[in-house]
Amino acid sequence: MSDAKTTDNHKEIQHWAETRKGRPARVKGALNGGILRIDFGEHEEGLEPISWKEFFRIFDHNKLLFLHQDTIADGRPSRFNKFVDRS
Repeated sequence: MSDAKTTDNHKEIQHWAETRKGRPARVKGALNGGILRIDFGEHEEGLEPISWKEFFRIFDHNKLLFLHQDTIADGRPSRFNKFVDRS
C-alpha cells in the first residue's frame, strides 16, 4: 500500500479525481458552503454535483487539505481520500 499524501494544489486534486472517474460533489444541506466529496458514480443519496470552480471555492474558504492515496497494495489506483483541516 502506498502512503497517503496531502495537497492543496487544485490541479493535482482535479487530476487525481478525474483519472479515477471522480467528479466534484458536496453533501446536500451541509453548513458552511458544504461538505466536499469526490463522487465516483456509485449511488450515494444526499450528494449533489457541483462545478470544480465551486468545489475549490469551498475548499479554499474552509482551509482544507486533500488527503489521498495513489495506489493500493497490488499497484492499482486507490480511491482513498478525505478532506482535512490545514491547521
